[in-house]
Amino acid sequence: MAALQKTDIMGRIVWLGVVGNREAILQSGALDQITALFSGPEGEAHGGVTRPSCSRVLAQYPRGTIIRNTRQLSILSAEEVALIAAEMGLADLDPALLGATMVVAGIVDFTHLPPSSRLQGASGATLVVDMENQPCTLPARPIEGVHPGFGAKFKAAAKGRRGVTAWVEREGLFRVGDAIALHRPAQRAWRGG
Repeated sequence: MAALQKTDIMGRIVWLGVVGNREAILQSGALDQITALFSGPEGEAHGGVTRPSCSRVLAQYPRGTIIRNTRQLSILSAEEVALIAAEMGLADLDPALLGATMVVAGIVDFTHLPPSSRLQGASGATLVVDMENQPCTLPARPIEGVHPGFGAKFKAAAKGRRGVTAWVEREGLFRVGDAIALHRPAQRAWRGG
């Protein structure tokens, strides 16, 4: 039996972008397509095969330890971004302000996809879901620049809706409008915790 099962669940890529300089600001520039390399999307500041560890993994490594980069992409759900915006009191929220790499429509409960799920694009390019992307305060600054008075509302509104982080398993091209297929691990839910 295959370790990964193709599902009938198909989403659609509705937005793509890259963060060019995360030291300056966590904000993406929108693109019509991205080339995903083993090191991540071309031009993405979060790219690289390895990265220095951050606050998310302090229980495992001292800050700055070089580890495998499983956070090459930040993938959001169009439906969940709409819910975040509504909870913040906004009509809409530009994914560029959130530092997104990709926004997918049509996959329910996207932020809670099982780790190791695959998202496979029309070109065969495939992304591995690492885990839920926890909300943080970094998007507050770009949001505040466009929507004064709303930046601080993001973190609470994004809880459980911030999407997932992922890394490139198979290189290839992703385009806005392309279908994206969900493959999930063939295992039962863990009962140990």
